[in-house]
Amino acid sequence: MRAVRAMRALALAAMCALLLACVSAPAPRATPGAAPPARSWAQRQALLLQEVDHFSLRGRLAASNGRAAVSAGLRWRQQGTDAELSLSGPLGFGGARVQLAGEQLAITTSDGRQLVGAAADQQLTTLLGFEPPLRSLRYWVLGVNDPLQSAAPSLDNRQRLTQLRQGGWRIDYDEYLPVAGQWLPRRLTVSRQDLRLKLVIDAWQL
Repeated sequence: MRAVRAMRALALAAMCALLLACVSAPAPRATPGAAPPARSWAQRQALLLQEVDHFSLRGRLAASNGRAAVSAGLRWRQQGTDAELSLSGPLGFGGARVQLAGEQLAITTSDGRQLVGAAADQQLTTLLGFEPPLRSLRYWVLGVNDPLQSAAPSLDNRQRLTQLRQGGWRIDYDEYLPVAGQWLPRRLTVSRQDLRLKLVIDAWQL
């Protein structure tokens, strides 16, 4: 009888220890930078378009028009329909600040000149070799199409854009990275005939 009582006591103690371990064990946490959950293309579009009004990024760009090429560091901040892009050398002109407020474009050059409207459009064309599609680029850089234009998307098995054709431009997505539970582009190229704009994004903030 003593042996039976001892075995029962040991079993009860083991069960209590197991219950205590289950209660005290911390719940598993999502790994920072882990791959976002699988979503359909429509779900990805909806989520990103909800957040498209507010983001910032840091990276680099290279622009070419088939005759000349330039490169620059890039900082981009988007707030609603307003965007501010800071370009830094080696563009050959010392940098510039580009501001887009709705449909109004303004540029502040490295020597302090401020240009608006058509003069700013011309200055941006002079700086990069062509006028980039900034109004649609705010969507493309997030890996979604401009919702105001028809588009032809191609997707990978994670429902991310691999290529997008829109507004006469072709956008190729070469690399993504997980950011705040979403897949965002790391490398993309925007092109039309001889015009080419390459973006490499080093850091995102949503």
